[in-house]
Amino acid sequence: MKKNKKCLGCGVVLQNDNILNIGYTPNLENDYCMRCFKVKNYGEVNNVTTSHEDYLNILRDVSRTKDLVLYIVDILNIRENLDDIKEYLNNDIILVLNKRDILPKSVKDEKIINYLIEKYNFKDYLVVSSLSNYNMDLLYKMIYKYKTSNDVYLVGETNAGKSSLINKIVGNYSKGLPSLTTSNVPETTLNKIRININNNLSLIDTPGVVDEGNIIYHLDTKYYKVLNTKREIKPKTYQISKNQSLLIGDFLRIDYLDGDRNSFTLYIPNGISVRKINSKHDNLKELNYMEYDIKFHEDLVIYGLGFIKIVLNGKIGVYLDKDIKTFIRKNLI
Repeated sequence: MKKNKKCLGCGVVLQNDNILNIGYTPNLENDYCMRCFKVKNYGEVNNVTTSHEDYLNILRDVSRTKDLVLYIVDILNIRENLDDIKEYLNNDIILVLNKRDILPKSVKDEKIINYLIEKYNFKDYLVVSSLSNYNMDLLYKMIYKYKTSNDVYLVGETNAGKSSLINKIVGNYSKGLPSLTTSNVPETTLNKIRININNNLSLIDTPGVVDEGNIIYHLDTKYYKVLNTKREIKPKTYQISKNQSLLIGDFLRIDYLDGDRNSFTLYIPNGISVRKINSKHDNLKELNYMEYDIKFHEDLVIYGLGFIKIVLNGKIGVYLDKDIKTFIRKNLI
């Protein structure tokens, strides 16, 4: 048996000493730890905690290689500052916007890419979907265009779809390789995992960068599957007047405090309920409160949930868990 054999799902070293520790398997001949086996076969999930510093150390190791990096980003949940990754990576980086299927087909890829090109300076940009195989051939060609060695690293936040994307590349361009563990739960990949696609290309998956401002860390586990939707979002548009409010699920309230009658279009998973109420009602007012002055054509982003496109100037009040990240940006679409 191979010494320090690693789980093919999450990348941790397999062990049969302690069922409570990561990497446990009753038989060291197995290819998957018990956690990944349950995720893959039964959908059962046991969360584990890995320190943020461990993730950053892995990124620093990647930086020292100078190899090409694919920065995988959930297209619905683009960070406020994508340049943060460059604090740890000195490599050439292709920005890969994954999960294209969840945005309406009417949204043009070029508009999103041009928006990002205006703000950032990555080696290249591409919109893909590992679910529908959208632009995967183009991504494969782009990898070969820019790679500096046989090794190409994938980085990104938890649940950006790195492992699913690798599984699609394996299925498209390699033969007989096992799949990585994918799930709706953050932190599925726990260590670097090397996947040899062919004699000229190896992809190295890395653990997701944990952003504790992501809403997925602060909602009940019943929302995991909803937030990781694979279905195309159907935008919900509401005409909102002063002193009206939107209740979103059981965790977010938005009050329209001042301004002319305005249009709010919600790009959030379809499974999240939305209700318009009069602002005099007290629903969710026990939550942390923030105010934003909205300028012409700006988005309110609730990180991990999606965003709300607002058309006109106005002032809004937001009730939400204080640890969930929100910010304002120019309309993405």
